[in-house]
Order: sequence, then structure tokens, then C-alpha cells
Amino acid sequence: MDSLQFFLGIYNHIKPLIDISILAFLLYSMYVLLVRTNAMQILQSGIVIGIFYVVVYLLQLSTLQWLLDKLTPVLLLGIVIVFQPEIRKILLKLGQTEWLPFGSRSKHTYVDTVLIAAEKLSQQKRGMLVVFVRQTKLDNYMTTGTKLDANLSAALLITIFGHDTPLHDGATFVQNGKVLYAGCFLPLSEQYDIKKTYGTRHRAALGMSENSDAIVIIVSEETGTVSIALDGELKRNFDYTSLKNQLYALLVVEQKNHKLHRKNDGGENV
Repeated sequence: MDSLQFFLGIYNHIKPLIDISILAFLLYSMYVLLVRTNAMQILQSGIVIGIFYVVVYLLQLSTLQWLLDKLTPVLLLGIVIVFQPEIRKILLKLGQTEWLPFGSRSKHTYVDTVLIAAEKLSQQKRGMLVVFVRQTKLDNYMTTGTKLDANLSAALLITIFGHDTPLHDGATFVQNGKVLYAGCFLPLSEQYDIKKTYGTRHRAALGMSENSDAIVIIVSEETGTVSIALDGELKRNFDYTSLKNQLYALLVVEQKNHKLHRKNDGGENV
């Protein structure tokens, strides 16, 4: 009994700290979620409306108070309609959150194969757009292309993107060592501050990363630069080693189990 009282006493002392810590974590998570989904406009609109409400009530402007009371449901509905894409992205991100990440992530064992193809296509200045499927189901995007369901190989990717085939302009979806679909259409990014130097391939990669948890690798047709799109952000100017390390970290791949054996003809053993 004394022990229980002792622990209850300790808990009562640290309870405010636990309360504040949980609240701070939730607020920070909400902020990160808003930033990642480019939905800061929702927060800014809410702050502006809230400040206006406070000013009206402090100044006791009865006519405006009555009007705001009547218009509140309409304003809330208007915000939902105007910011529907951003709200949808927030809900998507919440659904993709891994609350128990330990042991839940799948290990991709075919990263090196994609990297070999990316390096070869980068040297040839041939564009590439490969989507690593993770947790989010992307069937509605994949079915816009051609189903392959083929074993993943660098030679296959180089064939798809290295020549002017009907599939080379679209995206290729990769999962668990399989090329699922090729020649797929991706949603273009809705970001307003995208650099004008980014072409359609980069905008499509950003759009895919804004609407899912997928990792998208892009090889620029103009410069040969290799980039990664993730969570609505574009990371550029990777060399082979840095790109490999980045993907291993993102896809939870154990590097010690993967050794590259490159061949002059673009083949590989993984």
C-alpha cells in the first residue's frame, strides 16, 4: 500500500510534465503535417477569422456579431470546399502514419537495380521516373498505364526509358522486386512556388509524393541530374553513393546484404 501511495505521489508530481509533453508533441505533429501537405493556408485563414471574431466581440459591434453568428456555418463550409485538396492530403497523411514503426516497414531488396538503371540513364541524359510503392495503395494511378508484372531488372528499366518506346514518357511503379506498371500518368504538383526550370516529369513526381507516401526517383532528360521526391519535397544533385544511402535509409534496406556487380552491358546481379 505504501508503495502504491509512493508511486501515486511521484505520478502526481510529474503529471503536469506528461500533460504538457503530450500536448507539445501533438501541436508539433500537427505543424509538421500542415507544412508537409502545403496546407498552411488553412491555418492562416483560421487565424485571420479568429482575430476578426475577437476584435468584433471586444468592440461589442452588435450588428457584426449577429452577422458572424449567422455566417459561421457558411464560413466553415466554405473553408472545407476551398481547401478540399489540402484537407484530403492531411487525411491521407494521417492514414499513412506508422504509429508502431518497429518491424512494420517492408525491406526493399531491389534498390540497387533501380540505381544502376538511373546511373546509366543519367549518363545518357535519358529521363526516368520510377515510383517506389510503400504503404499507400496507388491502384488508381497505376491502372492509367500498361500492366507488366515483370521481374525488376536494370536492363528492363533501361529498355523502358532508354529508347523512344510508348512507355518512356510515363512513370514506372516498382514494388517487392516487381515492375508492376509502366507508362503511367501521375498527378501534377499543386505547389505555387515550383521553380520554372522543373519540367513535367519533376512536377509529376512532386504531385505523386504530395498525394502518397511513395518515393519517386527522377532522372532529368536535360541535365542528367538524379532527384528524389518525398513528402512534397524535391531533393536534387545526388551522386550514385549518396542516392544509394538515401534510399537505403528511406526504405530500410540493410546495406550489408546488397553488393553490386556491374557489367558493361547494363546487367546486374543483386
